[in-house]
Amino acid sequence: MTKLASLDGDTAVTTTDFEKREIESRRGRVARYDEFEEWPPEHLDSRHYYSQQLRRLVQTMVLPQSRVLEVGCGLADLLASLDAAERIGIDISPQMIHHASERHPELDLRVLDVEHDALPEGPFDVIILSDVVGHLEDIQRCFERLRPLLAPRGRLIVTYYNFLWEPALQLAEKVGLKTPWPDQNWLSMKDIENLLELADMEVVRRGNDVLLPVDLPVVSEVLNRVVAKLPGLRHGALVDYFVARAVPMHEPEELPSVSVICPCKDERGNIREAIARTPVMGPSTELIFVDGNSTDGTREEILAAIEDYDGPLELKLIDQGDGKGKGDAVRKGFDAATKDVFMILDSELTVPTEDLPKFYRALVTKKGEFINGVRLVYPMEGEAMRFLNLLGNKFFGAVLSW
Repeated sequence: MTKLASLDGDTAVTTTDFEKREIESRRGRVARYDEFEEWPPEHLDSRHYYSQQLRRLVQTMVLPQSRVLEVGCGLADLLASLDAAERIGIDISPQMIHHASERHPELDLRVLDVEHDALPEGPFDVIILSDVVGHLEDIQRCFERLRPLLAPRGRLIVTYYNFLWEPALQLAEKVGLKTPWPDQNWLSMKDIENLLELADMEVVRRGNDVLLPVDLPVVSEVLNRVVAKLPGLRHGALVDYFVARAVPMHEPEELPSVSVICPCKDERGNIREAIARTPVMGPSTELIFVDGNSTDGTREEILAAIEDYDGPLELKLIDQGDGKGKGDAVRKGFDAATKDVFMILDSELTVPTEDLPKFYRALVTKKGEFINGVRLVYPMEGEAMRFLNLLGNKFFGAVLSW
């Protein structure tokens, strides 16, 4: 067991390399956003017109004297512009909150990570995430944590940028017209609506705004107030927005058991980590390794791990035999499975085992009968031609899904 210093100075106990990587990733995110302290004052107001348009949009959706929470409040200019009885802003960056507090000392601003830290006590009439979801590591988790904070008639407001603008925004960063941020998540409007549904929230209003994010007298006003609302043309607007409300959660009367099928070939180093990280779902969970004639000792490692294991999972080893390929291995795993729900886990663990309960919950709460995940909403770090890669993957994913 390894001990690591957590972000708040306490000691966090971790048991896997995955948890250590998560902590380091979080530290990196905070450090990146803390670079705000080094931005020159004139840069802080460089997005004035765009920010003004966002404030105009959000103000139309917040009733006076509401109790408001803004997640990822940044400089808190949007929060300060609202006529609200209570205004609380949270942000992961200490430096961002420091500058925001200097600009708006009348606001309640706190350094908090919406994905991990204890959140302000609700209920809130409005929760705002303006240009925030693109920076989150686990969007669904964020929505799920915010849902209980909504008042019975409360609303969650999400604004996000249209990814068709990605090339233009990258160019604006290079010439100093836009704040340089790390690569953001790729999210279509359908993706965001789907993630809200998975978190038991229903979209009651959606739309587009800001066709021109720079101030050109008369022209910007006409384009953003009129043209951005027209059919067809509105899909080219920079801002997508959603208003969602909480809906009753469907809780199953009886939870099903789970069989996790893990095809593997020459993955000796991942076997024990797969066992340690696979969660128990429902009344019982079995983890079935299907070995595809490995030559690096994977089969022997599986047998040794099963012998050493003393935990809640039921472990099995199936030999693929003369069969070849992942499809054949999966079918053999299904034949050996004895539980109610079948899941497939790749042995290289590029998809975290910690995400399996999300699939399980989506299934048992009747979000679907077959649940399939996609990783393309999250950034591909270090990839060349990132925008074209994402565009191509989105296109082929849509075609194959159809």
